[in-house]
Amino acid sequence: MGKLVKVLKLESGSQRGANQNRSRALVAGGAGFLGSHLCERLLRDGYEVVVLDNFHTGKRYNLNALLRNPRFTCIEHDIVDGLPSGLQCDEIYNLACPASPPHYQADPIHTFKTSVLGSLNLLELARQNKAKIFQASTSEVYGDPFVHPQPESYFGNVNTHGPRSCYDEGKRSAETLFFDYSRTYGLDIRVARIFNTYGRRMQPDDGRVVSNFIVQALRGKDLTVYGSGLQTRSFCYADDLIEGFIRLMNAPSTPAHPVNLGNPAEFTIMELATLVVDYTNARSKIVHRPLPVDDPRQRKPDISFAKANLGWEPKVSLRQGLARTVEYFDTLLYGGQSAKGAAAS
Repeated sequence: MGKLVKVLKLESGSQRGANQNRSRALVAGGAGFLGSHLCERLLRDGYEVVVLDNFHTGKRYNLNALLRNPRFTCIEHDIVDGLPSGLQCDEIYNLACPASPPHYQADPIHTFKTSVLGSLNLLELARQNKAKIFQASTSEVYGDPFVHPQPESYFGNVNTHGPRSCYDEGKRSAETLFFDYSRTYGLDIRVARIFNTYGRRMQPDDGRVVSNFIVQALRGKDLTVYGSGLQTRSFCYADDLIEGFIRLMNAPSTPAHPVNLGNPAEFTIMELATLVVDYTNARSKIVHRPLPVDDPRQRKPDISFAKANLGWEPKVSLRQGLARTVEYFDTLLYGGQSAKGAAAS
């Protein structure tokens, strides 16, 4: 497994009794971009945290600082293959699925299995432990929407057999499983539909538009815009999204439907490209390529429910978040040694 992966040491009943005031959260996919941020937050909030991750897309170095914490444990494991025996937890967060098109399309069958079989395994664990369970769903369930902005009541317009379907339909199927487990077994579920999110710990080869643009600009390359660039997206900074996760999980009752979490400020892809060029001081040109199959024309969350019932809305503007994210990639790629100036020259 490698020295960065700890072996889970399950507590005896007496040990759990001694720590009964401390909740234990299991985070599937905890080494990923969002998962590692969530683990940090849960540790700050006093939880014991157990991570399950197969490290197909999650990175061990995202957890380096956490491994020094005695309340943190990581197990290298694929949730498609069942779960390790003896796991005990009070809360489960399921973030275990590749989320960027290059990653989830690289092995589409495993992507679908992760959403369906992985969810089934975690739901059964929640039943055994009488634990609350959180599902990281996605705005991709809305497909290429005919309703704008997208409320939770919109059923979507999704291609069932296209190159994106392994992810889109996998997440839709997972939502079905979660609500059927709630109706059948009374399980306490929380389902979040996540809109475009960005921030520290995105990978340079992630394939999502924010990381693509920043990396291209810092390397002095042209920015690749697919289609006209007039398609719109809404970008939520990672810290804001994690706050939404926590508030949804801590809500006093289970919402009767999935909950949109995202930033409702809407930008065209061309506007985003221009902002990135400005923040990186790059001389990059913007070049256009054909639009990928089933790429949505518009995407903007209706977060009325989250604002009214969770008291949640994003605080970080795109300009603020881009500045932080450019700094992160500058350090990651160049050690912060005037990479922005180098790109410009």
